[in-house]
Amino acid sequence: MPTPDPSRKREGRTVREAIAAATTRLNATSETPRLDAELLAAHLLGIGREAMLLGRLDDMIGKTEFDALVARRAGGEPMAYILGHREFWSLDLAVGPGVLVPRPDSETLIETARAHFAGKAGPESVLDLGTGSGALLLAALWEWPDARGIGIDRSDTALVWAKRNADVLGFATRATFRLGDWADGLEGPFDLVLCNPPYVETGADLPRDVRDHEPAEALFAGEDGLDEYRRIARALGPLLSQNGIACIEIGASQADRVARLLSAQGLRTRLFRDLAGRDRCLLVHS
Repeated sequence: MPTPDPSRKREGRTVREAIAAATTRLNATSETPRLDAELLAAHLLGIGREAMLLGRLDDMIGKTEFDALVARRAGGEPMAYILGHREFWSLDLAVGPGVLVPRPDSETLIETARAHFAGKAGPESVLDLGTGSGALLLAALWEWPDARGIGIDRSDTALVWAKRNADVLGFATRATFRLGDWADGLEGPFDLVLCNPPYVETGADLPRDVRDHEPAEALFAGEDGLDEYRRIARALGPLLSQNGIACIEIGASQADRVARLLSAQGLRTRLFRDLAGRDRCLLVHS
């Protein structure tokens, strides 16, 4: 047996070593450097994070490939874009450049709608204004198996992601996606309207990964962040069926101002908060 050459540098590193080095590198750019490093390593190994932590930390991992992923995250690219997916309402959604990353806060809209329809017939028709990845619409179709829905977006790129997600999740026959500008040319009524519009004030200080990578048209809405709400408020009433509701996402400080815009159109609202206790959703009805 040949004698090992102690001067020969070992190729690669163990997963444990790679995660430690990546955590140090990401400290300056991420609020969750250790978690990010673990998720990137698991992604490269093609297994779940828990499985990796329980039994694969001493495996070898390719240095070049892993360092390339870490460099993308160190450059501010969202984790969801690097991994290629994000979970929303227990659905695994494909995401990438050109589409807003679904966020847990937005699940408040589905929770609000589910509470409203509890003990009643669920919605048969669903409209998702500004559908993006299709997250809200597909979550609603998963929640109410008899429902059908339409997702509207003015971004061709976003619609590609939404259609892909509908196909993969088996909702292609129940979900239709259209290029459009909010409700322009759209005829109702719908039992449930979902909407997560842009609501960030122009010039607001956002995290680097959001500001530099996610689509600006899905984030910013004028100096006060209310430009799109003004348009939605004017169009919303005719879209609602007799007992229909809308669930609209709002910024944490916007509840009163958005409610006034809707009230001016003869609509009534109720405020719901997310799990962190922040104002997040207005339930709207006539």
